[in-house]
Amino acid sequence: MLAYTKTTEGVTVTVQSYFLEERSDVMKRNFFFVYFITLENHGSEPVKLLRRHWDIHDSDAPDYEVEGEGVVGEQPMIKSNGTYHYNSFCVLKSFEGAMEGTYTMQREDGSTFEAHIPRFFLKARLN
Repeated sequence: MLAYTKTTEGVTVTVQSYFLEERSDVMKRNFFFVYFITLENHGSEPVKLLRRHWDIHDSDAPDYEVEGEGVVGEQPMIKSNGTYHYNSFCVLKSFEGAMEGTYTMQREDGSTFEAHIPRFFLKARLN
């Protein structure tokens, strides 16, 4: 599968997405996608993931945003040269779309920056 990668201020975000036909319902126009995220901290100090912001593009529905604290119920601290993995999902109304966004990251001194999540594509492939 394709991996989409972007680095911001020493934090590399890599995304892979998959269509889950067995969880989708084509007749109801619910297309279920799972995505796997890896965050790597190449900086010299730990960073904490405070918030997420997603822009979700659905080819047959209006774009929408999702925002909130942390990811999957966590606000992970990622050590210098450390890695954090998680997965989540998105349901679209069409066969394809895309997602992109940012993570608000906090340094030890309390300053923050936005780590960019690369735009990645969601494409249903039916068997």
